[in-house]
Parts: sequence; C-alpha cells; structure tokens
Amino acid sequence: MTQTLPSTAKESATIWQNQAWLASAKWDSLFIIAPAFITSILVICFRPFFENSSNLPLWAWVVLVMMVDVAHVYATLFRTYLDKRAFQRNKSLLIAIPLACWAVGALLYSVSKGGDGNLFWRTLAYLAVFHFIRQQYGFMALYSRKDSEPARKFRLLDGCTLYLATIYPVLYWHTHLPRNFNWFVAGDFATSLPEIASQAAFCIYAAVAGCYVLKEIWLYSQTKFFNIPRNLLIAGTALSWWVGIISINSDMAFTLTNVVSHGIPYMALIWLYHGATSAKKDANQKPSLVGQIFLSYVPAFVMFLVLLAFLEEGLWDGFIWREHLAFFGPFGALPAINDPAILSILIPFLALPQSTHYVLDGFIWRVKERDNVWSA
Repeated sequence: MTQTLPSTAKESATIWQNQAWLASAKWDSLFIIAPAFITSILVICFRPFFENSSNLPLWAWVVLVMMVDVAHVYATLFRTYLDKRAFQRNKSLLIAIPLACWAVGALLYSVSKGGDGNLFWRTLAYLAVFHFIRQQYGFMALYSRKDSEPARKFRLLDGCTLYLATIYPVLYWHTHLPRNFNWFVAGDFATSLPEIASQAAFCIYAAVAGCYVLKEIWLYSQTKFFNIPRNLLIAGTALSWWVGIISINSDMAFTLTNVVSHGIPYMALIWLYHGATSAKKDANQKPSLVGQIFLSYVPAFVMFLVLLAFLEEGLWDGFIWREHLAFFGPFGALPAINDPAILSILIPFLALPQSTHYVLDGFIWRVKERDNVWSA
C-alpha cells in the first residue's frame, strides 16, 4: 500500500528540498549566516558594556581588526595569485590592478589639502563600503541561484531590499556625524549630507522591506517553498548593519558587527571554493603548491592569513600609527614617517592589500558565468 504524507509534512519536505546551500545547512549557517546574528545579539544583550567602551581595547583590536578584518583580505590570494588557473588566465589584470591602485592612491594622497591624505582615505572608505555591500549582494545571489521561475521575477525587489538594508544605515551615519567610530580614520566620510536624505531613505527602505515580506508570503502560498538561506542572509545583514551603525554609537559594537559578519563568511567562502575545486581532477584547477599546503588544514590556513596581517599591521604601526607598539614590539625600531611626500607613496603602498582586495573582488565572484574562471 502506498503511504501518503500529510499535507503539512509535504509542505515541510518541499521547503527543505532544493535549498541553495553552498555546502550544507549546518556549514552555511555556522560560517556564513550566523556571524551577523551572533554579533548583533551580543551587542543587544550586553549593550551597557558596549556603550561604556569608548575606545577599542588592544585585545579587541587584535582579534577583530588584525585577525579577522585584515586577515580576511589575504584570503583573496588563494582565489587569485595562488590559484594556478586564475593567475595564468588573468595575469595581466592581476598585475595591473595593484599597480593602478597604488598609482591612484598616491595621486589622491598627494593632492589632498593639508597633506593629511583626506581624499585618499575618503575614496578608500567609500570603496570599502561598496565592497562590503556587494559581498552581501553576492551571497544573496548565490542563495538565489535555485529560485523557481515565479521567484526569479522578483530579483529586482530582492536586490533593492538588500541594498537598502545597508545603504540606509550608511546614510544615517552620514547625517549623524560625528559618531564614536569611523570606517578608517576621522573625517573619512563627507559631512555635508542633509538629514532629510536619511529620512527619505528610511521611508523607501520601510516600503521596499514591506513589499519584500508580502512577496515572500505570496510566493509561499503559491509554491509552498521558502528560500531559507536567502532570507536569513538578508535578515542578518539588515540586523547587523542596523545594530552596529544605528542602534548603538559604539566603536566596539560597530567593529564587532561589521568585521565579523564580513570577514568570517569571506574566509569561509574561499575555503569552500578550494574544497570544490580540489574535488575536480583537473590539475589546472588546483592552487599552487603554497596554496595547497595552507588550504589543506584549517589551522594552517588561518595562521597564514594572521601572519600576513601581523606583518602588515606591524609596518603600519611602526611607520605610521605607533599606537600598539606594546604588541608590535619588533616594529618599534622602524622610523616614524612624517614627511608628506614619503607618506603619499608609503600609505597607499601599505593599503595596497585592501585596495586590491576591494577591486579584485568585483571580478572573482561572478555568479552568472558558470564556466568562467572567476565564477564561484
């Protein structure tokens, strides 16, 4: 006798089938989706602690900024310069981009008024904001790749919801300066934006988010399917950007929600991409020998990234900031550079890993071109 499932069981089975997880529900939830929720919940639950923390303590700076924010940038190496196929097929681009970033950065720094490099820092800050937003959009696109035909008709609405969930908090930040946190340095955001801009953005955001919710309800009623990873990704993004930027005016809260929810998923995606390519037998798909060594064990992978981050931040602290020499002791012997002409060359060079990472990331995760070397 054929046994039929109750309608509720059928609906539940339909929901869990064909979900667009990148690895598995457990893996994606832990490393890609959970960081935004966990950091936001921590800030909400321990709000007095974060509010009373005026400056980022050394331990938090080391863990969040150096070991996550700076370290995740170097994960790009395994997707580009340490990836045989990617480097061979895109050698010219991979050489030209850092040279162009350095040249443009040096020009921007040198023409900044007062010799403080404000134009350079402002440009880099907005490039970073765009990069952070685009990463979330990229994850959303990946989690939408198995959407049904009815759901695909609402791709524009999905994108608008994600963009507004990030752009509105940034506009709020602009219209409520100064804040107790900066993206890179004080004054890197423009201060002339009228408050009506963020107010109008909020109205649009609320309307679009409402339409998105209604769309999801309608889609479920029609298809009995609910895209779990996409909706969790959008919800986590909206929550972390709201909590870290709007809800609380704290450097530690912003750094925690901003850095962890961006850096951990990026490193996880690089690791996952390596696992997918390693499963293929084509030798040209594999990383270089260095890449294979450090992508074989998670501790080796993490330590490699952290070591590069330590070296970079040590140079920053020795030459420029001199704020954490208790941690970067050996770099204290470096001379502090104050000459504007030298700084216009040195600072864009030290920032090259970040600027190159921001630009390259626009090429290496193309979702639509499934047979392209840059595709995820």
